[in-house]
Amino acid sequence: MSVAGRAGAVAAVDLGATSGRVMHARVGANTLELTEAARFLNTPVRVWEGDRAALHWSVTGLYSSVLEGLAAVARAEPELASIGVDSWAVDYGLLGRGRLRGEPYHYRDDRTAHGVELVHATVAPEELYREGGLQFLPFNSLYQLAVDRETGALEGADRFLLIPDLLTYWLTGREHAERTNASTTGLLAADGSWNDALIERLRLPRDLFAPLVDAGTAVGPLLPSLAADLPFAGAGPTVTAVGSHDTASAVVAVPMQAERAAYISCGTWGLVGVELERRVLTDESRAANFTNEGGVDGRVRYLHNVMGLWLLSESVREWQRRGLHVTLESLLGEAAALPRPTDLFDADDPRFLAPGDLPGRIADWYAERGLRAPASPAGIVRAIIESLADAFARAVRTASSLSGVTVDTVHIVGGGARNALLCQATADRLGVPVLAGPVEATAIGNALVQGRAAGLISGDLETLRGLVGRVFAPVRYEPARVGV
Repeated sequence: MSVAGRAGAVAAVDLGATSGRVMHARVGANTLELTEAARFLNTPVRVWEGDRAALHWSVTGLYSSVLEGLAAVARAEPELASIGVDSWAVDYGLLGRGRLRGEPYHYRDDRTAHGVELVHATVAPEELYREGGLQFLPFNSLYQLAVDRETGALEGADRFLLIPDLLTYWLTGREHAERTNASTTGLLAADGSWNDALIERLRLPRDLFAPLVDAGTAVGPLLPSLAADLPFAGAGPTVTAVGSHDTASAVVAVPMQAERAAYISCGTWGLVGVELERRVLTDESRAANFTNEGGVDGRVRYLHNVMGLWLLSESVREWQRRGLHVTLESLLGEAAALPRPTDLFDADDPRFLAPGDLPGRIADWYAERGLRAPASPAGIVRAIIESLADAFARAVRTASSLSGVTVDTVHIVGGGARNALLCQATADRLGVPVLAGPVEATAIGNALVQGRAAGLISGDLETLRGLVGRVFAPVRYEPARVGV
């Protein structure tokens, strides 16, 4: 859908934890159009490493798929203004003399538990929170780097690049660290610079960390070898740093009034929070495990991670591995006809983090408490939906209490916006309206930041969000049972 007006074109590369996409976007003062140029799976691989099967990303495979998507955009739009890349957070590649030193580890790899021990033996969790304001997640980058240091993986490495910065390096040959994603490493200081003192205490090489740039910075042109292969006209597009943490880009495209709304960026993870001007570093905030991450234009994304749609997708994969002929769509239809379960499970329980038999782990959670687990796949899906909605509602209320933002509307963007059962359950449990959409919020936010940097559109985040709201009108879910 679009509003008439002059526009230019950009390509938004959006890499999620289960799939990636390249979107061809047209952006202007009254125009916002997205066309999918390519979509591809992002499937991790297990590799035997002497004594264990380690989980890695196939980032070189992702890069190949990205190039195919960019070629498709170039054929449709030779006069492309810009390319921007976003992805999930915390994971990274290590370079030595410009070469990738092995496929990056997946944040669900179990090596990170030891990294927590290594870091906390040097810096207490309370101090880490005062320094960086990040919630505790066992896979945060600084824990992974501590393992790399102990195992010798940092020997011969001279650069640490988060996933979108790594792909941008392969596109341009230029090394940088975009600030919104760098804020998820645990290694930034309060002023948004690298925390040199903390890096030194953790005995990490300071030279690993590339210069920081803000979203909207022009990184550079495509490498000549790529420009020759991709059929862009003239000098080709500029590669622009966007809000390279996918949630940072998604929040740009939430059509909200930030002073009175909460957002849920719902994909593999559910990122539940509010947008602030300043960080919240209180003891209560740390105890609630809320994080202060960088947003576009210096905003703060004050949020909590909830397990998200991973619970559904991995459960469906497990049933399919068992030979059941089920799809998520059919199960959601069956689940909607079931009554709300009386007993919910804790969607934030760490046991649900690793791949594998999630239905079995959910059943174990119930059994350990003397409760009856749902007996059918549809029953488990309904329990997941209601448990996620309950977790979302608790996180919204906590965000409101800790930040002082009075929330009278909740916006759900990302894949979860398609899930009508989840959106309605969230509205019911919060007792406030839920506005669902846009689904492709991350790619939209990515494109808007590029468009603004290229001069195709102007204005602050509120202006950009106004355009999103006009073009992608959200679906409204009124609470059916207030305060459930």
